[in-house]
Amino acid sequence: MIAKQQVFELIADMPDELDIDEIMYRLYVRQKLETAEKDVREGRIISHEEVIRETSKWFEK
Repeated sequence: MIAKQQVFELIADMPDELDIDEIMYRLYVRQKLETAEKDVREGRIISHEEVIRETSKWFEK
């Protein structure tokens, strides 16, 4: 969850001219990054090798 003050700071750093879609996109990206950082802190990650191993199965016939 993003705090109201963080939203104000995020908007303050944006250009003076932008549309609502850009604001929504930046908030979305911010939320996704915070979620990813929390997952890393809590150990919910998989190695690069595991990703390669699992996704390579998608291409096997």
